[in-house]
Amino acid sequence: MPEGPSLVLIREETAHFVGRRVMRVGGNSTQDIARMQGKTVRSIRTWGKHFLIQFDGFALRIHLLLFGSHRVNERKEKSAERLSLGFSKGEELNFYACSVRYLEGDLDDHYDWAADVMSDAWDAKAARRKLRARPGMLVADALLDQDLFAGVGNIIKNEVLHRIRVHPLSTVDALPPRKLGEMVNQAREYSFDFLAWKREYVLKKNWLVHAKSVCQRDGNLLSYHKSLGAAGRRAFFCEHCQRLYRADTEPG
Repeated sequence: MPEGPSLVLIREETAHFVGRRVMRVGGNSTQDIARMQGKTVRSIRTWGKHFLIQFDGFALRIHLLLFGSHRVNERKEKSAERLSLGFSKGEELNFYACSVRYLEGDLDDHYDWAADVMSDAWDAKAARRKLRARPGMLVADALLDQDLFAGVGNIIKNEVLHRIRVHPLSTVDALPPRKLGEMVNQAREYSFDFLAWKREYVLKKNWLVHAKSVCQRDGNLLSYHKSLGAAGRRAFFCEHCQRLYRADTEPG
C-alpha cells in the first residue's frame, strides 16, 4: 500500500492537470464517473494515503489500497482501468485496482489537514494530545492510525520505532514524555526522509529494519511478527536495541 510520501510524488507528477478540462471518462468503477465529463480540475491534493481531485462542488477520492497503481499518459498492458480521465492533446490519467469515491463540497470540510504528516498544516502538539487520549494503545498501532498520523504506513512505522529505539509492543501510556515526543517528530521527519530517498531511487538501501533479518545498528538478529497488534501488520524489530515500555513491566 503506497504511503503518504508516495502519494506526494503522484501529486507532483499530476500537477499539470490542474486547470484542465476532462474531455473523456472511462473505467470499470461502479461510481457515476461520467459526472466528471467536461468538468475542470481545480486542484489536486493528498491527505495521508488519499489522492484527491477537486472539481467545482465535489471532489474525487482515490485510495490505491494494497495493489493499486497509476499511469500518466500511458496504460498498463492486460489491465482494465478502474478510472481513466482523458484531457486535451491526448494526455490521460489512469488508475488501477483502486477505490473510487465522491466527496461532496469542499475538501476542507472532509479532512483534518493537521493530521497529515506530509502537510504544511501538520500539528505535532495535536498529535501528542490525541495520543494521550489513547493510553493503552500499542505504539505500533498508534503510528498506523490515520487519525493520528495520516500517511504513515507499515514501512515508516517499523523504521520510526527502530530509529527511536522503541519496541512495537510498547504502550503509549508507558512511554516517557521524551520518547513520546520523539515518536511524533520522527513520524514526520522519517516520512520526508522516505520522500527524499524515493526521489533518488535509494529508499530500500536506507531501510535499517524493514524486511531485514539483521539489525543494521547492532548486528543482532531481528524479530519478525507476521501480524502484530490490532492492525495485524508485519513487524520487524530488534529485541536488543528497541526497549519495551509497558505499564506492567518494572523500569530498568
